[in-house]
Amino acid sequence: MPMNSFGASLRRRFGGRVQRVSVDAGFTCPNVDGAVAKGGCNFCDNRSFSPSRRVRLKQVREQLASGIKTVRHRYSKVRGFIAYFQPATNTYAPVDQLQELFEIALNCDPEIVGLAIGTRPDCVPESVLEMIQSLALNHDVSVEFGMQTIHDAGLDWMNRAHNHDHMVNAIDRSRGRGFECCAHVILGIPGETHAMMMQTASEIGRLGFDAIKLHNLYAVHGTPLGEQVLAGEVQMMERDVYVQTVVDFLERIPPETIVERISGDAPPDFLIEPKWCLEKSKLRLAIEGEFRRRGSRQGSHYVAPDVSPSTRPRPADNTPESIRQSIDGRGRLPVLKMES
Repeated sequence: MPMNSFGASLRRRFGGRVQRVSVDAGFTCPNVDGAVAKGGCNFCDNRSFSPSRRVRLKQVREQLASGIKTVRHRYSKVRGFIAYFQPATNTYAPVDQLQELFEIALNCDPEIVGLAIGTRPDCVPESVLEMIQSLALNHDVSVEFGMQTIHDAGLDWMNRAHNHDHMVNAIDRSRGRGFECCAHVILGIPGETHAMMMQTASEIGRLGFDAIKLHNLYAVHGTPLGEQVLAGEVQMMERDVYVQTVVDFLERIPPETIVERISGDAPPDFLIEPKWCLEKSKLRLAIEGEFRRRGSRQGSHYVAPDVSPSTRPRPADNTPESIRQSIDGRGRLPVLKMES
């Protein structure tokens, strides 16, 4: 394989196929509820944050049982499962409640071998990192940070309401705590040149991420981005350009970095553009074919940073005070789907 793929890394770690099972615990985001902004990310379907949908959500234990059953029907041999807290910001709640929720997921089925937590880089105060570090003493844990880009202009366009300094601060405080640190990156942000995307690639090695997820920017109905695409104001990246960009990107990151995803998509009924992202298998084959055509692989053009990530100092916590109060200064949230 021309890249250090996620599936292969899991097989090496656990001795067989391991599948993620997505869990929606009912979290929101600080750029939705007004802590730092409102409206959410411009590419996100904010209907997913509606209270009526949350009422219908099953408890975490039920979601995992249903997800495991579905995967078992699809694959005959599965070694284990990772409980993946995916939608919204999954560290945006009181710490004791977060710990209880994650422990429910880790202990509800003996086949669950790990935990993955999707979050924002401005939502990991020290109290949260210390709690996750304690879970990682006895469990396989990954924290997925929504980096998206290192360029603040792109983050502003998305309405992320954080900047890249928050990402640098978060990874420098997270590294070396015993859990995996993964960066989620979006390629094809309007206004970003190829050179700018390659600068984001170089940052992966400079900051020492263990893993990366690459997503193409895509537009779905019911979002500000979707309206812009339908109006002809924003265009999505062409398939061939995306293939070239992914290979260029992966050539510039460390060869040992785990590549968890190389594209993103949405249900066909929701997706506006690009349609090519629905053909995931063909897209992967095209990316692997481009590596072969070049005679290269992940890390072929990686340049190690002058300062090793392992020696970067651990900085002071720069979590915004409004977010810190929402995590450390409020009572338990009734919306999280824990136990009856």
